[in-house]
Amino acid sequence: MIKLITASERHEANVGDWLSSYYLFSFADYYDPSNIQFGPLRVFNDDRMQGKSELPSHPHAEMEVLTVMLEGELTHKDSLGNEKKLGAGHVQRMSSGTGLTHSEANEGDQPAHFYQLWFLPNKKGIAPSYEQLKVDFQDKKDQLIPLATGQKVLEDVVFMNSNSTVYYGHVGQGNDIEFKTYKIRKTLIYVTEGSILVNNVELDRHDQIRLEELEAVAVHGTSEASFILIDVPALEVNY
Repeated sequence: MIKLITASERHEANVGDWLSSYYLFSFADYYDPSNIQFGPLRVFNDDRMQGKSELPSHPHAEMEVLTVMLEGELTHKDSLGNEKKLGAGHVQRMSSGTGLTHSEANEGDQPAHFYQLWFLPNKKGIAPSYEQLKVDFQDKKDQLIPLATGQKVLEDVVFMNSNSTVYYGHVGQGNDIEFKTYKIRKTLIYVTEGSILVNNVELDRHDQIRLEELEAVAVHGTSEASFILIDVPALEVNY
């Protein structure tokens, strides 16, 4: 099964002047019972936080929270005692487990652009933990770069408690990338910039495609393009 969702079908959140946000799944003021999650992927928000603004401290529990930084800088603080700077090319993971609180602030003048993804964990009741890694994924060309995984087969990536993997992809105009998958897994692709064909379906900037019960995902660059590819199990186990 292949489902195309265009950029105009994303939910534009009414948060305020300090934050521009588009929701790919039901979140906050947006609820669609047919669009709750994709495997264990529960949230995918495309966020831009304006300079001199802050998301105040708030709680999480039993969720793997992943932030992928594209532009600008954020200052992270949490109840575990972490105070960290996140810049473009950083990947952050919070395993909220039995509970933590955190805040994110843009202390600079320029907007910060980032993706936030939430995954249902494959195990409840774990101690909360934090990890961040500078991957510099935006410098890579014509390949898929793993950013975070729970599959324990990849090195130098952020670990999360979900049998899922998040990749950053780049493909040049006229070039191809093939992603091997399985019928028991699902794939979501969200276009950051440019345009691509995915299994002969055309996607433009901010379009997404959800694919199920396939054995291969073929990406062709109709222009130079970057995208996020998320590989998830059709059904997360042990949750």
